Formats: sequence, C-alpha cells, structure tokens
Amino acid sequence: MIPGVRKAVASASPYTPGKTVEEVRRELGLERIIKLGSNENPWGPFPAARTAMVDEISRLNMYPDVSFRELKELIAGQFGLKPDWVALSHGAEGMLQTLGKVFLDPEDEVVLSRGTYGLYREISLVMGAVLREFALLDNYSVDIAGMEKSITEKTKLIWLNNPNNPTGLILPPKRIEEFIRNLPEGTWTVLDEAYGEFALKGSLPDTGTLLEEGRNLVVVRTFSKAWGLAGARIGYALARPELVRVIDTVSEPFNANRMAIAGACASLREDGEAFRSALKFIVSERGRVSDVLRGMGLKILGSSTNFIFFTLPVEAEEVSRKLLKRGIIVRPCGGWGFPRSIRVSVGTSEENTLFLETLAEILSEEKGENV
Repeated sequence: MIPGVRKAVASASPYTPGKTVEEVRRELGLERIIKLGSNENPWGPFPAARTAMVDEISRLNMYPDVSFRELKELIAGQFGLKPDWVALSHGAEGMLQTLGKVFLDPEDEVVLSRGTYGLYREISLVMGAVLREFALLDNYSVDIAGMEKSITEKTKLIWLNNPNNPTGLILPPKRIEEFIRNLPEGTWTVLDEAYGEFALKGSLPDTGTLLEEGRNLVVVRTFSKAWGLAGARIGYALARPELVRVIDTVSEPFNANRMAIAGACASLREDGEAFRSALKFIVSERGRVSDVLRGMGLKILGSSTNFIFFTLPVEAEEVSRKLLKRGIIVRPCGGWGFPRSIRVSVGTSEENTLFLETLAEILSEEKGENV
C-alpha cells in the first residue's frame, strides 16, 4: 500500500477490459484479428456521425458548449422528456463513477448482483461502501427478490444492469417497475440500460413514467453499443432535474468531448435508417449464431443484447486461449464466476461464421484429446 492512499482504494481491483486488437497483435504477431470480446458495433460510426466528427476536428482547439444543449434536447426527445432531465458523461462508465460520488458515503450499504458488470463493485468499494451481493439464480437471472428483501434503512444504492452483462438476460419490466416503486425514501436504483436498444420493444420498464412519478431512479445509457461510438466515449443519465443539477455539479467540467458530441448529435438527427438497419442485422445474426451454437450441443441463454452467453463442456479459459491464437478475441467468463462460459459479441456475418467454424474445430480437438 502506498503511504497516503485511501484504505478504501486498496480494497478495489482494477477493471479488466476485453483484449484489444492492438494488444493481441503485439503479443501474438497476428495480422488478421477478429474482435468479438467487447460488444462493439461493427457497423459504426454511422455515415452522418462519421462526417460530423471529421468536420469537428477543426474546432478541437475550443472547449465544447458546457450546457450540451443540442445533444440533451435530442436525447430527451427519444424518451419524451425535457432536456433538463439529461446529464452527459464520458461513456456510461463516467456516469457510473459520478453517481458513486453523488450517493455514497463510507459505510453506506450497496445492493448488487455478483454475476453482473464488475465496475459497480469497484466504484462502491472505492467510496467505502458496504456490499450486499447476490449470486444469480440457477437460471442465470438476477435475484431481484433477494435484493429487495435485503434492503434496510442503511441501503443507499442498488446497481441493476438490465439487460444484464455478461448473461444478456432481462428481468420482467413490471417486476422492475414494482421494485422501484417500493423503494424506501433514502434508497436509489441506478438502472444501467447500456444494451437497452437491442431488447425487444416493450420488454424494458417504462422508465419515463417512473421518473415523472418522482421515483428514486437514475437510468444510465450509452452511445457505445447500438450507436457504434465506443471509441468516442459518450454516455448519459436520465434523472429528475434536481438530481441532474447535482450530477452536473459533481462531474468534471466539459465532461464530453467535441467529436463525441458531434457524432452523437448527427446520429440522432440523421442516422436513424442506418441505426435501424444495423440493429436488425445484429438481432438476426444473434439468432443465427445462437442456433448454430445450440446445434453444437452447447447451452445458450436467450440474449437481449449484441452478445451471446454460452456454456461449454470444458474450461472456457482454454478454449478462449485457442481461439485467440487463431486470431479471434472472445470473453471467457471465469471472472464473473462462470469458468465454463464464454461471452461472444455479434460481429459481421463473415466474422460470426469464422468464429463458429473455428470453435467447432477446437471443440472437436478437445473431444479427441479426451477420448
């Protein structure tokens, strides 16, 4: 421990992202690398966003409009809200970090699932919070009933990822709405809908109504996944105006960059057709890849995201290592407590087919070695 560093910081672990193309190229010297480990959209940035971001380069010597008025208006319009219900951030992760600062005092209790996005845990630990963690149920669903029963007068924050990462599953929307409406006065839910655009219409809770009812809810979303702007780092929260003012106070000044703002604005204004086309393709390919994986005898969870969670008859780390040596990056899920499961992103049709063919070869090799 470095002298002077807060004790709470020592209890946290660094976030472990999926491997990058550059990292694999350095390590293995491969030329052709397919990245299916970080749930990026292979079709982004969309045309209008790309043009707008290139055009914005000439203005990078200036800070952006600190009010982010245009982008807030466009986002708010998507949800039937007013602009003062929107806060921006450097990616969804930036917003999650800010919300930890907004809500958590040392010894506050935080409720979350074990099999979910790992940053919630680390943010809470850094803020000195006490964790109340719940394992996923046998069907891999989030144990929302157990989380609900654990709420006490000390519970300050509940982290809820829906659709859930890494499983891709969603909770019944009415159940989430009931959960949020039953929260005590001093307890808040952060509902992370980073993958919300990939879910079927009507399968997510009516967050706009919950917010307008004055419920203790913050909804976090991002342009990284469905909108194809992962490298631009632009996310946002939907919350009551009085809470948005607090979030803006705690956030760093100018907490979104000019190119990201330009790309996000252009996408919302002009890229609707390209967005819907990509979404349709991803959902279709998600179904195709899932069917082929089932045909291999593997256990597949029904996904509401742009990735698929499946379970192998052997250790996932070894299979992932063999895929990596052949230039295919996937995400083994041992870090989430699922040592025989892999999360694979939906890529292009060609990428998905190559992944499936390579996986089949590796599993055949594994079977032969175990005979």
